[in-house]
Amino acid sequence: MTAAKIDGKAVSASIRGQILDEVLELKKQGIQPGLAVVLVGEDPGSKVYVGSKEKACIELGYYSEVHRLPDTTSEEELLALIDKLNHQSNVHGILVQLPLPKHIHEKSVIDAIAVEKDVDGFHPINVGNLMIGDESLLPCTPAGVIELIKRAGVEISGKHAVVIGRSNIVGKPVSMLLQRENATVTMCHSKTSNMRELTQQADILVVAIGRANFVDHTFVKPGAIVIDVGMNRLDNGKLAGDVDYQDVLEVAGAVTPVPGGVGPMTITMLMQNTILAAKRAHGVK
Repeated sequence: MTAAKIDGKAVSASIRGQILDEVLELKKQGIQPGLAVVLVGEDPGSKVYVGSKEKACIELGYYSEVHRLPDTTSEEELLALIDKLNHQSNVHGILVQLPLPKHIHEKSVIDAIAVEKDVDGFHPINVGNLMIGDESLLPCTPAGVIELIKRAGVEISGKHAVVIGRSNIVGKPVSMLLQRENATVTMCHSKTSNMRELTQQADILVVAIGRANFVDHTFVKPGAIVIDVGMNRLDNGKLAGDVDYQDVLEVAGAVTPVPGGVGPMTITMLMQNTILAAKRAHGVK
């Protein structure tokens, strides 16, 4: 058996087509979704991500602001900018690219973003609403994971899902979203003693542990859906996921590649959150 490839690029392109249609309809009502992205410092990876977000805004017809600040920017200066963006009516979403320089407290910055403009889904109120099942802006990568599973034609309800990794950005929220879809969820992490035994029971396996090629075929139940959230740079400069893709192909039912799996979905879900925030700001259902 050779697993099917879950093509994140194709799914992302399909969703962006739907978003573009929505943008055109909103513009007829005088509404243009707006996203402000803030980059502090010169982190190479962050610069690439910000460029990709800016490009997506242009392609979809969003209003876009990118604030590139030096790494000497003080926390007070950054918070002042966020406060200004919070009050800008043409900005519906605010994203501060992480990581931040060490002298700036990440939590203070996240807390300062208006809840209704928190398109990253990191604000404590959005996180709390996710936890209790209330309406919220969902974190982009976990939301993209759920979308990929659904668009692969997989019924989540009633399935056993195992998540490897318990980060606030991916592991915890994706486990909550899987439970919202009525999966039974097991969480594994670095202290889990019988991880392989647990993952072999998974109908859906989501891997976000940050270790290149950590999961091989011995972790995977035959026919399982494997979603690889990992993005690791190898010594040879190539990208690798947390899953040994070629090895797992022979066991899994379907698996996401790296690159080209979850990655493209993250920015697309950011764009979706921004248009949702714009609709809410203007009372559009």
